[in-house]
Amino acid sequence: MKSVLPLAFVVLTSLLGGGFSGAAQAMSQDITAVFTPDPANPMRNEFRNTTPVTGVCAWHMPAACERMKIFTIRTDSFVANANAPIQAFHEDPRQGAMWKVPSEWRDVQVTHTRTGETAIVQVRIAGIGHRWDARPNTSVWARPGVSWTSQWVNAPAPCQSTGFLTGSNSLALFFWLVPENAGVCSRYPGTTIDRFWYSTFEFAYALRTPNPLGMSSGQYTGNITYSMGPRQDFDFGDVVIPGDDQLNLNFTLDVQHTLQLEVPPGGDRVELIPQGGWQAWLNQGRKPVRLFRDQTFNISASSRFKMQLECERVMGDTCSIRNGNDHQVPLTVSVSLPHGLNRADGSAVVRQPLLLSGAGTEQFQPGFYVNRRPGTLHFEVAKEHVDAMLSQGGSTYSGQVTVIWDSDL
Repeated sequence: MKSVLPLAFVVLTSLLGGGFSGAAQAMSQDITAVFTPDPANPMRNEFRNTTPVTGVCAWHMPAACERMKIFTIRTDSFVANANAPIQAFHEDPRQGAMWKVPSEWRDVQVTHTRTGETAIVQVRIAGIGHRWDARPNTSVWARPGVSWTSQWVNAPAPCQSTGFLTGSNSLALFFWLVPENAGVCSRYPGTTIDRFWYSTFEFAYALRTPNPLGMSSGQYTGNITYSMGPRQDFDFGDVVIPGDDQLNLNFTLDVQHTLQLEVPPGGDRVELIPQGGWQAWLNQGRKPVRLFRDQTFNISASSRFKMQLECERVMGDTCSIRNGNDHQVPLTVSVSLPHGLNRADGSAVVRQPLLLSGAGTEQFQPGFYVNRRPGTLHFEVAKEHVDAMLSQGGSTYSGQVTVIWDSDL
C-alpha cells in the first residue's frame, strides 16, 4: 500500500520469496515432508513426514511407530527366490534366510529447485519384513522344542521383535525392528526347505531433517540409492536373490514459510512530533530537540529475511522529507525486531538503521517461529536538521518511504 503522509510515509511489504513403481532392476519410493509453521506450537520447528504409511505402522502398531519416530512402507511389487534348497540346521547364515540392512544413518543432499541451495537429510533403515512362502509347508522352520511361529514372532538378535506374525500352512508375514548399526539377523530351519521365496517387501525408515528455519521457501529434492543382493546394502544372503538390485528413495522437502506484517489502522501515515508535542515550542518558545515517531507493527516469521529501504526522495544513504520551498532534510529510519528474530550472529535487533545500501539488514534469522510479535519502526529527524526546518518558518515537510521485508535472499 502507498499513500502520502503529512511528514513521512511508510509502506510495509512482505515478500515470500508415492508408492513403489516397478522398474527393470530397481524399485523407487517417494519420501515427502513439509514444513509449515504452527502458531499453536511456535517452538516446534520440524518437518512433518507426509509420505503415505503402509504396513505395520499403519495397521498394527501406529502408536509404537510414532513413539519410535519410524515409518513403514510395504509393497507387493517385489520378489526374491531361493536359488537352491535351504538346508536344515545350516551353520552359515548366508546359506539360508538372512538380512543385513543399511541401519546406519546416511546423508542425503537435497537441493532447492530454484535457488540451488542445499541441505542434508539423514535416513536409516529401521525395520525389515516380508511375506514368505515355504514348501513343503511352514512347519519346516520348527526345531526340537521350538515352534515355527516362535521362530518368526521372536526376532533373532540383533533384530528386535514387534509381535507381528500372521500366516497359514504355507506362508507367513513377519516384521522385525533393526537397531542402529545392527549386523546380520538370520534363521535356519529344522527341515530342509525345497522352495522358499518372498513376495512382499516391507521396511521401516527413520529420518533426521534439517532445520527449516534456515532454509528458503520452496521445494528441495534429492535421492539415495541402496543396492540389493548378496553383500550389498540390502543383503539377503547368497541363496535368496532379489529380483531388483536397487532401491531408490526420492526425497522432496516442501518448505512453506510465513512472513507476514500487520500494521494498525492508520499506521501507514506517520507524523513526526517533538517529545511531549508542539506545545512547549508554541507556548514557551522551546525549540524541539528532535522530531520522531515510533510506529509499531506485528510480525509473523519463520524464514530468514532481509529488510530494504526505498525512497521517494534520496539524500545520501537514506530518505528525505521536503517542504513546499524544496527545502529537504534527511530522515533516519531504523527498526527493532521482537525476541526470536536476530542478526545472523545471533544478536538482538535494536534500532538497526535502514539504509538504501542495505548495509546491516542483509539477513535476519528466526531462532524459532515468531507469531504476531510486536516490532517497531523508528523515524527521526536529528536536532541540527530540526533547526534548519524551523528556520524555514511554519511549513509542512512530507515524503514517501517504503520499507520492505523480503524473504527472497
